[in-house]
Amino acid sequence: MSAVNSVVTSSVASAAPIIQDATRERGLLRFITAGSVDDGKSTLIGRLLFDSKGIFADQLDAMSRAKHKRTVGDTIDLSLLTDGLEAEREQGITIDVAYRYFATPKRKFIIADTPGHEQYTRNMVTGASTADAVIILIDVSKVKLGDDGSVELLTQTKRHSTIAHLLQIEHVVVAVNKMDLVNYDQTVYERIVAEYQKFAQQLGLKDITPIPLSALAGDNVVTASDKLAWYQGPTLIELLESLSVYDECHDEPFRFPVQLVARHNGHEANDFRGYMGRIEAGKVSRGDKLIVQPGGQSATVKDIQTLDGSLETAVVGQSVTILLDEYVDISRGDMLASSDRPATLLKTVTADLCWLSEDALDVRRRYWLKHTTRQVAAKVTAVDTLLDINTQERRPATSLNLNDIARVTINVQQALAADAYDDLRSTGAFILIDEVTHQTVAAGMIRLA
Repeated sequence: MSAVNSVVTSSVASAAPIIQDATRERGLLRFITAGSVDDGKSTLIGRLLFDSKGIFADQLDAMSRAKHKRTVGDTIDLSLLTDGLEAEREQGITIDVAYRYFATPKRKFIIADTPGHEQYTRNMVTGASTADAVIILIDVSKVKLGDDGSVELLTQTKRHSTIAHLLQIEHVVVAVNKMDLVNYDQTVYERIVAEYQKFAQQLGLKDITPIPLSALAGDNVVTASDKLAWYQGPTLIELLESLSVYDECHDEPFRFPVQLVARHNGHEANDFRGYMGRIEAGKVSRGDKLIVQPGGQSATVKDIQTLDGSLETAVVGQSVTILLDEYVDISRGDMLASSDRPATLLKTVTADLCWLSEDALDVRRRYWLKHTTRQVAAKVTAVDTLLDINTQERRPATSLNLNDIARVTINVQQALAADAYDDLRSTGAFILIDEVTHQTVAAGMIRLA
């Protein structure tokens, strides 16, 4: 994903972004909800789906008959729309990432409802990895407001905001929820938003849009509320409809990780050798000069094939088979890249690492590093600094435990053709895999000096 938008929302009461052409459908927006436990993330998504007519009658009926209904009287428990696991319904907390799809006349949406409990931070990282926007929910009833004007945000609010920054999520919507519990007090809202913006500035988040609402009551979610008349900005759905999505720029350098080398009829004179995969960045045309990484061989594009026939040009996001004029040694895991703007070859990787395993990092052990289609043996040689979520300070460390975030140095057995995560998400991200259990133990973002 490209660098975060440089627009900083300075107004508290009115936080409307620049609205695009209201008659044009703006494409698919992927967003997640994040925050602490019981901040109302699942209820907010349920309200979005319910008020925008994004659920069916049989779903409503199932919710009204749910065994673990958590509301009073005949009120519909909207959180059940995303709490799919039995354990989630029993405990009233979100454990797994739940994805829901809905659409309005102006846009299509994919929502990821992510857990708020610190134990499930790894699930939140998974949901956030492909998001264009994040809704950080803040429960006004949990924020400590001191008589001296001090405001204390919850640790999970800071943790999820930090992850959103590390993953370069473009838009951050700060939803100050449960405003009905403070009688829709504008002063309370402004104090919380001011404290969050101070933290966001310290963190480096830039595109911040605050909005007051009540997910349970439906205030300011899909329809505006008279109880929030002092707020002049858009409703949540209007805001989501107006956000720009990541523009996969065709001018970025070409990146094509090879997934499969395709051959058939090798015994015939017209031997076929094609390289199959998905274009992760840029575009490619017949006759383009490429470089094979990490080997360094030069190659020329002979043809670009799909199931629908040959193409003159293919762009980012397309899955194609590329044929070359030259016979070169290319295998799965190699990268076809622009000859004039190749990826950086790395044997030593500096990265921000989110530790996802209950077993602590052991710097004496070897792990598998999976980057695009390439998997190589790797070893974390140093934990440079551990990030303190509350203060944003970095301190020395020797290991990592579950949910820790740190800057690390990793040595890999074979060179990676990579980019900085800030420049290209797809070629700047990787995961670490336990070579014994084959479980994913960490997610990393490559940082280049």
